[in-house]
Amino acid sequence: MFDRGRKGEHALLIQPHAGGPPADGALEEFTDLARSAGASIATVLTARIEKPNPATLIGSGKLEEVKAAADATGADLILVNHALSPVQERNLEKALERRVVDRTGLILDIFAQRARSHEGKLQVELAQLKHMATRLVRGWTHLERQRSAIGMRGPGETQLETDRRLLQKRVDQLQKRLEKVEVQHTQMRRARVRSEVPRVALVGYTNAGKSTLFNALTGAEAYAADQLFATLDPTVRRLVLPGGTLLLADTVGFVRDLPHELVAAFRSTLSEAREADLLLHVIDAADPLRNERVAQVDAVLAEIGAGDLPQLLVYNKIDRVEGAAPRYEKPNEGRARVWLSAQESAGLDLLRQALADALDLRRVVGEVVLPNGAARLRSRLHDLNAIRAESHDEQGWHLSVDLAVTDAARLAAAEDGEALRGLLPAGTGNPTL
Repeated sequence: MFDRGRKGEHALLIQPHAGGPPADGALEEFTDLARSAGASIATVLTARIEKPNPATLIGSGKLEEVKAAADATGADLILVNHALSPVQERNLEKALERRVVDRTGLILDIFAQRARSHEGKLQVELAQLKHMATRLVRGWTHLERQRSAIGMRGPGETQLETDRRLLQKRVDQLQKRLEKVEVQHTQMRRARVRSEVPRVALVGYTNAGKSTLFNALTGAEAYAADQLFATLDPTVRRLVLPGGTLLLADTVGFVRDLPHELVAAFRSTLSEAREADLLLHVIDAADPLRNERVAQVDAVLAEIGAGDLPQLLVYNKIDRVEGAAPRYEKPNEGRARVWLSAQESAGLDLLRQALADALDLRRVVGEVVLPNGAARLRSRLHDLNAIRAESHDEQGWHLSVDLAVTDAARLAAAEDGEALRGLLPAGTGNPTL
């Protein structure tokens, strides 16, 4: 059995594909993933696979080619842009005499490097352990033999069984700890819902510029870099617009074929997107495959239960597109679009206007008279800081109010909200409380 060493930063990349050339951008993205993990690229090989070899994924001829290329370039790590079964991974390592990591293992390694929050670290470790559990199969066969001679019989548990038991125990512990964290986050999200502040989540393909846009809008200092998965842990900040206030969340970026176990492990992180009132779908305007990226992000959003949420498309990085200028497109049908450059702070005012339109953050300004029995409504107006002046006489409270249309419509729908209904613009619905 090949002894896996700790070294392994000089990587040979294998891009399997079924007939024809590899999918557009697949190899470039995998190369970026490898560099994001800290690997240097020795060389890249493609492998046409009509029918995957159950033992090694690739055929014997390609296996010999990979071995020769690794020897020639000094590569000490083999990265495969495909999910490998435990048997395939083990057989490849034995034949190539080098550590082999598949696509899922590579993404997990990047996540492990980038996780900063307590919850993020727990989620990464849980996903890694679940991935590792399948790799224990016959992994340590030299420790699996039972001694049957006199005086040599052990307690009846092999090393492999011990590892499985300890690993499962750790998985159970992590799941319980994550459940507690999720309860806390759920309570915090419910508090935000009770505060009735709209929630907006930044989503998009990794390296589309979400964190740069987040910082430009909120003045935050979220980590932003030209690399895949630069942001892993979600960050939430308050954003004040002319028509009202919202909560903006920066979330982890997506890639094509995001492993299902990662989606499951990061359900708490992705809940910021799943429970938002609006999604800001950030797109790299300079990416020639941007339409495919949009479709891939939409597929992941559907998988996590956020596929039906309203979206505002934000085409970022127009500074890299010749002749492009900031603009706000609001079609009669389909998703509105804003073209901007977060790096150059160009078009941010258009995005703020688009956010106000999408969330209906128009203002209501006027005079109302509340009867003396409407103390609860007056109190709620004070909570919203909506009262600019007030006086009292025998008719009740005379108020000068200034508040968002959505807040006015919500309060007008209350049993004692009749006084506000006359201020609402024509066509404004009255949502229930």
